[in-house]
Amino acid sequence: MNNAIEFLKTQVGKDATNSPSPLMQWLNPILISVKEDNLIFEYEIRKEWLNPSGSLHGGITAAIVDDTIGATVFSFGEPSAYTTINNVVDYFSTAHEGQTIIAETQTIKKGKKIINVQCEIWNNSKARLIAKGYSNLLRIEKQI
Repeated sequence: MNNAIEFLKTQVGKDATNSPSPLMQWLNPILISVKEDNLIFEYEIRKEWLNPSGSLHGGITAAIVDDTIGATVFSFGEPSAYTTINNVVDYFSTAHEGQTIIAETQTIKKGKKIINVQCEIWNNSKARLIAKGYSNLLRIEKQI
């Protein structure tokens, strides 16, 4: 039995207060859906996430991509830890304070040493793709 995915399923509809990730606690999304290889989070854009032009800062977008991908890898419930090898983000549109965005992950390939996961960030109605990120993660010997 996968205790990590079972824990995540108990968090559906809740904010990230109980996340093991301090960054996710600060971003404080609401977990919307948990499926094998796929998580969906909802975020409300806050003022401190904005760039000088009043749009969602690219660094925050990249942090959301990285943290949601990390949560997806956590959901596998493996005893080994994984570290990010690369994090590539393509930016397509903007979002603004008070708007809600959706981040959805999908595992592309899970090998013995490397996992590839993607994350799409959409506006709330999923009518406009804001960004899409990809990450490769390497299994390391550290036990979690």
